[in-house]
Amino acid sequence: MSAVIQQQESPQSSGSWPGGDGGNWPRYPRLYEAIPDSGPTSGGNTVLLTGAGLQGTSQVTFGGIPATIVTQDPSGGSVTVLAPPHAAGTVQIIATTPRGNTNSVSYTYVASPSGPTVTALVPSSGPTAGGTAFALIGTQLTGATVTFNGVPATGVSINPMGTVLTGVTPPGPVGNVPVVVTTPAGSTTVAGGYTYTAPPPVVTLLSPSSGSAAGGTAFVISGSGLSGAVVTFNGVAATGVSVNASGTALVGFTPAGSLGNVPVVVTTPTGSTTVAGGYTYTAPPLPVVTLLSPSSGSAAGGTAFVISGSSLSGAVVTFNGVAATGVSVNASGTALVGFTPAGSLGNVPVVVTTPGGSTIVVGGYTYV
Repeated sequence: MSAVIQQQESPQSSGSWPGGDGGNWPRYPRLYEAIPDSGPTSGGNTVLLTGAGLQGTSQVTFGGIPATIVTQDPSGGSVTVLAPPHAAGTVQIIATTPRGNTNSVSYTYVASPSGPTVTALVPSSGPTAGGTAFALIGTQLTGATVTFNGVPATGVSINPMGTVLTGVTPPGPVGNVPVVVTTPAGSTTVAGGYTYTAPPPVVTLLSPSSGSAAGGTAFVISGSGLSGAVVTFNGVAATGVSVNASGTALVGFTPAGSLGNVPVVVTTPTGSTTVAGGYTYTAPPLPVVTLLSPSSGSAAGGTAFVISGSSLSGAVVTFNGVAATGVSVNASGTALVGFTPAGSLGNVPVVVTTPGGSTIVVGGYTYV
């Protein structure tokens, strides 16, 4: 039989309780038990004290420290209090009433578990899409949850020692966000937080995938995250690069390059990507001449002429091996103008030479 039941079934005899007035129990104040009979060292928790003759209780002490009285049973059967803070260990509870002090009952203060600590978050950054595996190193991590900018991480797992926590980041906005670790004992904010980074550029298509080694070939790159991009072909920057507002398409012109396949790299402020398949430089096409006009002129030279055809960019023109002067080619490489050099009477060969090779103009030119 418990001590509490024995006390209830065996009331004190008349005048047997110190300070009694000779009346019968339960006129003397009496405590039976504290519910609960333990709590944190920080105090502040509610404790129900059951007993008898507790009407008008003016003070309740835990190890000599006053508690806060919350409510009292008018019939004197209980008092509810808030436990005061106290060092760990067992103390005695005593209530004071108009009829004197009660007997004492035991109450045990238990040291509150310390909150979590975090010494490292690895990695400390990752893409805004989330899905990055991470690890937290620290102490007292058992039972923890982790939030990134208020959004819970997924797949959280903690080792038996409570020193390593792993999980997967949720999606988040670009920039640094707070990381909070919460356990039943408290919360801590991870120093330095976590930085969400914009994804690197993605390239789905380069068109065309080959072109003249002379460069100047217009190209289009399709993908995502292309804003602010620069493009290199074998390390040489493309020219005239422009990106649309959504960052999904990029245009430009190839630089000159060596024959063969070369790497193409797209670089933005958030990273770089190498275009699958690269780009193949091919030999420039031979120039094609369809017309030389006029086909004759003064042996003194200085006659203006026009050559029509294709792939004429970068051309030089010779008349019987002597270079024409004032040569200029239109942007499309389909027309060339210049002035004839002086020459000997008669028909002479006319040769057009570009980076792609040379061609002899059919019919030549006749000095008269």
